[in-house]
Amino acid sequence: MVLRIGYVREHFCSPLLQFEAEDKGLTFTLVECPSGTGQLISRLTKDEIDIAIALTDPLIAGIAKGSEAYKLVGSYVTSPLRWAVITGHKPSAYNQISDLQGSTIGISRNGSGSQTMAYVMALQQDWPTSELKFQVNNDIRGLINSVNDGTTSAFMWEWFTTKPFADAGECRFIGQVPTPWPSWLIAAHPTRGEPAAVRTFLNNLSRHVRAFASTEARAGPSVKFVMDTFGYPETDVKEWLDAVEYPEDCSTIPWNVITDTLGVLQQAGVVAPSEGAIKRDQFVNLDVVTLV
Repeated sequence: MVLRIGYVREHFCSPLLQFEAEDKGLTFTLVECPSGTGQLISRLTKDEIDIAIALTDPLIAGIAKGSEAYKLVGSYVTSPLRWAVITGHKPSAYNQISDLQGSTIGISRNGSGSQTMAYVMALQQDWPTSELKFQVNNDIRGLINSVNDGTTSAFMWEWFTTKPFADAGECRFIGQVPTPWPSWLIAAHPTRGEPAAVRTFLNNLSRHVRAFASTEARAGPSVKFVMDTFGYPETDVKEWLDAVEYPEDCSTIPWNVITDTLGVLQQAGVVAPSEGAIKRDQFVNLDVVTLV
């Protein structure tokens, strides 16, 4: 079967794009989801994709809230995600994170990483998370427009993806919040993706991840690929590559990633506290993934 892989076209997906160029549609096709993880989860639910490469926290939160549209099958990026806190380009009352308390935060979709990280930011700032206010603005363009027209105070998005807009004077960075967990996991619909096909995809993706993240590639070829594909300046690409970490084997997930992430999400009020022990088969497809 030809798998439908949902992804967000950002620099993190570089190994996936290199894999796609080799595969040429033989075993999978890519389905772009520019609105992010909220859109990826929605498309898994609506039978529009079979596998999603998405942010750790919304994926885990979705399952904890009862979604049966997917289970976790692998890891994609093991380093934290660097979330920028972004406001409008004009001078305003919003100049640091603490200025945002009580204001309306822009998010791409309900259940997205931009929303769960707003809860984490509030937790770090000691704000009552129950008082957070959100406005859905769909994608990066909608989010930037909203902070500039004043309907929202700020939004959160990955640092390097948003930096070109800040460099162009369209918005301002007023802070950053790194995730307290590895940033990207891989999820699959529990029945549409046959375990053998999913395992084959993950094994081949692992090969491309290792090649992209190798010391030799980081010194030159991977820098050039990201610059050519995404148009980022060399200094930004090198700074990102110096920090990003990929797994050796995409078909593995450390069990503590799931439990630790759940703990923070529960503390932040994103999900309700667990009743009893966490069931492994609720969160992961044990026919595919290896828990470590």
